[in-house]
Amino acid sequence: MDTREKLIETARNLFLQNGYGNTGVAQILKTADVGSGSLYHFFPTKEDLLLAVLHKYKELLHPMVIQPVFDRVTDPIERIFGVLDGYRQMLVMMQFSMGCPIGNLALELSNSHPAARQLLAENFTGWRLAIEKCLNDAADRLPENVSAEGLAQFVLTTMEGAVMLARTYRNLEPYNNAVSQLRDYFDRLLKDGTEWSEARPAPT
Repeated sequence: MDTREKLIETARNLFLQNGYGNTGVAQILKTADVGSGSLYHFFPTKEDLLLAVLHKYKELLHPMVIQPVFDRVTDPIERIFGVLDGYRQMLVMMQFSMGCPIGNLALELSNSHPAARQLLAENFTGWRLAIEKCLNDAADRLPENVSAEGLAQFVLTTMEGAVMLARTYRNLEPYNNAVSQLRDYFDRLLKDGTEWSEARPAPT
C-alpha cells in the first residue's frame, strides 16, 4: 500500500471510530506511521483527506457491501434483505460501537462542510441505486404503481434509522423490529403485485 492509500485507509478507520472532529492530524500521522511532509504533499488540509476518504467509500460500496450479497443471493428482493443483514452483522461484530460510516459523517458534517456533503449525498445515491436495481429486477412481482426510486429511498431511510437506534439502545431489537416491519411491507407489496398481475387482461 503506497503512502497516499495508507493515509486514506488510516483516516477512514479513525473517522469511523472517533468521528471526523475528534480525529486529529497528529493521530492520523502516528497511526499511519507517516511524516507530516508526506501528508501535506498529498492532502494540504484535513478536509482534503476527508474528501479522499469519501471518494474511497464510493469505490468500496459495490465490492464490500453490495457484490458479496449479490454473489450469494439471486432473488432480487432477498438481495435487499441480504444487504440489510450485513449491517445487522456489523452492529453485532462491532458491539454497537460503529454505525454506517456515511450516516455517521452525514450527521456530523452535512451542515459545516459543503464539499463533503455533496460526496456524502453521492454515497447515499450509490447505495439507493443498488437497491433500486433490485426493485427494477423484481418489477414484474410488484404493483405497477410502485416507485422503485421512492421505495429504495425508504429502504435506505429504514436502515439508517434502525442502525442509529440499535447503537443508541446497544441492542438489536430496534434494528430487528425495523427490518421486520419492512419485510411485512414488502410481503404486502408482493401479494398486491401478484393479485394485480392475475387481474390483468391476457394479451391478445
